[in-house]
Amino acid sequence: MDFTAEEIIFWAAVLLLVSIFGSKAAGKVGIPAILLFLLVGMLTGSDGPGGIPFDDPWVVQFLGVISLIYILFSGAFNTKKENIAPVFWSGVTLSTLGVLLTAVIVAIITSQIFHISLLGSLLLGSIISATDAAAVFSILRSRRMGLKRNLRPLLEFESGSNDPMSVILSVGIIEMITSPGLSWHRLIGSFFQQMLIGVLVGYAMGRLMVYVVNKVELEYEGLYPVLIMGLILFAYGAAFFTNGSGFLAVYIAGLIMGNNVIRHREILSNFYEGIAWLLQIVMFIVFGLQVFPSQLPPIIWAGILIAVITIFIARPIAVYLSLLFSKMSFKEKTMVSWVGLRGATPIILATFPILENVPKADIMFNVVFITVIASIVIQAPFIPLVAKWLGVDTHLHESAHSGETSHD
Repeated sequence: MDFTAEEIIFWAAVLLLVSIFGSKAAGKVGIPAILLFLLVGMLTGSDGPGGIPFDDPWVVQFLGVISLIYILFSGAFNTKKENIAPVFWSGVTLSTLGVLLTAVIVAIITSQIFHISLLGSLLLGSIISATDAAAVFSILRSRRMGLKRNLRPLLEFESGSNDPMSVILSVGIIEMITSPGLSWHRLIGSFFQQMLIGVLVGYAMGRLMVYVVNKVELEYEGLYPVLIMGLILFAYGAAFFTNGSGFLAVYIAGLIMGNNVIRHREILSNFYEGIAWLLQIVMFIVFGLQVFPSQLPPIIWAGILIAVITIFIARPIAVYLSLLFSKMSFKEKTMVSWVGLRGATPIILATFPILENVPKADIMFNVVFITVIASIVIQAPFIPLVAKWLGVDTHLHESAHSGETSHD
């Protein structure tokens, strides 16, 4: 099916407008916006009424990585260090040990239930092990509710910083599947190397961004967001080419820049919030396009079962063990466990096995897609109810006066 440039522009506008106005209506009935974006993509794709032929995992991966880069930066830029400081070590533990424990627990259970190899189940567990920044940011920052104490900063910090662990685990296990003989020692060493380099590159690039915005005089004010856009991509690339974590570098750079005195703050904040939403819409629509609904029925129950295992077994155990020495109450830890939303990151990582020709990678992609949808449907709509049931919710005006949490 061939489209003219005018037809592409027109239908792109239609999809964008439907997604935006549809998300407003969906929010009133408790349906997460990202789920709507996914459904729009599925309905537009080859198996849907739209009939647009699309099957390109490389494009999905590329677009997903670019989108996550700016979503992470925008979230970090608007996060204050005074909110992160009290939850820093808890967030780091959740982002590392929590991700590892989730992956291992999911792997152990799924290998027994579905009778698949340990490496194959570990790959699946690693792909779905990280909570998703796009999902957590959009849901926590769009709902007219608050969370007591430091719950929201912890959840946002975890979701923004745990992608590297999931990526390293997934890539490392893919290498072990495709190149038998690689040792676990290499995987462990790679993790510490990527985290360290990611932090160093992110800090250096964050300081550079602050200097550039404050010292470089551009003729047009509107060029500053574009300049920073280039530096964000450079930060990701610099970390990647020095064997560091690009996602972590971008997140750290956003934190550094957002917590310094800079010119044009309001312009930059509004610009990147808009960019993050645009890319989130496009990203999830493309994810939906990549899925063929006709292929889902044979594995739909497997995907739902894995989501249930992740939500009610793996995630709670990982959270309780990771926060074992934390001063947080049991109810607060339970709330952290419940907001373990899966979203863009698992779907992006699910394209890696396809591009590396891992056996049955197409089936794994569909399973992950169903798991993500199930996670969003089961968890997201009930976040306010769970918070109220646990007694950790608070009204916006109360939290604003008490300083227990921050809100947009």
